Amino acid sequence: MPPPPPARRWRGGDLLFVSEEELEQYEADIELALVQEYRAVLPMFAYVVETERRFYLANEVSVSVRSDTSPACVELEMSDAWVWDMYRPARFVPSVRVVTFRDVNIERLPDKEL
Repeated sequence: MPPPPPARRWRGGDLLFVSEEELEQYEADIELALVQEYRAVLPMFAYVVETERRFYLANEVSVSVRSDTSPACVELEMSDAWVWDMYRPARFVPSVRVVTFRDVNIERLPDKEL
């Protein structure tokens, strides 16, 4: 069986072929930049919120458990948040609403020393 064709992307209307190694390096560079951004913005936030799909930093978090559904549904509302997402152009968002049937982890970060 022949190897799969290289990944394709558009740039200026031209179709370019990118090797698998180039694609992996591109994603590694994006992830490194995201880790550096996370470290830089972490002191600005009070909570770390982890869901099955995303990781958030937020300054306000409210949780509601809706037990009228089976299984119970967890609804999170966060304000003044930062979203861990490699492909999101703007990671700072004024508010986020998450509805999930899965586990949610919310941690309060230690108070900042003055």
